Amino acid sequence: MPDRRSEPERTRATGIDPGIFARQGGHGITSTEIIALVLSILWIAGAGLFFLLRNPGKDGAPGLDALALVITLMAIFLPVAVIWVAAAVARSARIMREEAARLQAAIDAMRHTYLSHLQNAGHTVKPSVEAKLRQIAAAQKQTESAIATFTSQRERLAGTADETRPALGNPEAAPEGDAQPALALGTASGGGIPPLSVEEFIRALNFPEDVDDKEGFAALRRALRDPQVSRLVRAAQDVLTLLSQDGIYMDDLTPDRARPEIWRKFARGERSQAISALGGVHDRSSLALTAGRMRQDPVFRDTAHHFLRMFDQIFAGFETNASDMDIALLADTRTARAFMLLGRVAGTFH
Repeated sequence: MPDRRSEPERTRATGIDPGIFARQGGHGITSTEIIALVLSILWIAGAGLFFLLRNPGKDGAPGLDALALVITLMAIFLPVAVIWVAAAVARSARIMREEAARLQAAIDAMRHTYLSHLQNAGHTVKPSVEAKLRQIAAAQKQTESAIATFTSQRERLAGTADETRPALGNPEAAPEGDAQPALALGTASGGGIPPLSVEEFIRALNFPEDVDDKEGFAALRRALRDPQVSRLVRAAQDVLTLLSQDGIYMDDLTPDRARPEIWRKFARGERSQAISALGGVHDRSSLALTAGRMRQDPVFRDTAHHFLRMFDQIFAGFETNASDMDIALLADTRTARAFMLLGRVAGTFH
């Protein structure tokens, strides 16, 4: 079927200029033909003058006149024929060179067009593929949180979840190494204060969002009155303050979320590869700055290790009463993000 597109359209589609094949130079008079014509005229004129001006012998035999004529004609026209044969060969060679140049130009144009199409196709496909991969990764992370949410909602529907349940499984027991005997003042170590609830515990470890976060400040005050949780809150506050000096803020981190069962393994004392998913912080600048501060600043190093110990001890008590949803919410707090960052730098998860 004939191509009905115009020449500009075909040029844009194929990248080949039709003028490459239209510019033929084989039908005009070139310098080669002019040179051949001039040589032929000069040779004929010179040969004619030679034969006209020479003095023939008087005793020439008549029988040799025909042979002499043939030889004379050959002497005159044979060089002319050789000149035009050479001109024809030169013309053919020139045409072949032009054709080869046009074919090479067409091949180069086709190659350039093909590479341009590949590059354009790559630029249009690559972003969409990367976007799909990012969507799949985000969906995978959301699925893990959705599973924990579904489990918690199922527990609440079954009546097994209590919003007022204490945050720590054994609120009367102090963390290991920090045990304090009951004071002989007629009051318990908690001063008769009701134990901190799970919701208050999680809100306190996330710290108030802003000056208007009344619930956050109330939870923080309740946590600071708790003899156990207050140690973790103060340790977390010290760590967050020191990290902020290097421009590291927990709100800027987006760590990978570990499944609640991995957090439970950590609470029950498992280490190494079993809990490696807890080191989900991948921000290179934050990791590098924190690692450098750990090596160079002994105060920061001691504060960080104290915070890691306190989080380990308190979380072990929290895990016994917490649902999967509670653990997922805790893992998204600023305190938990600081724990994941410092734990990865300190090698806690390896």
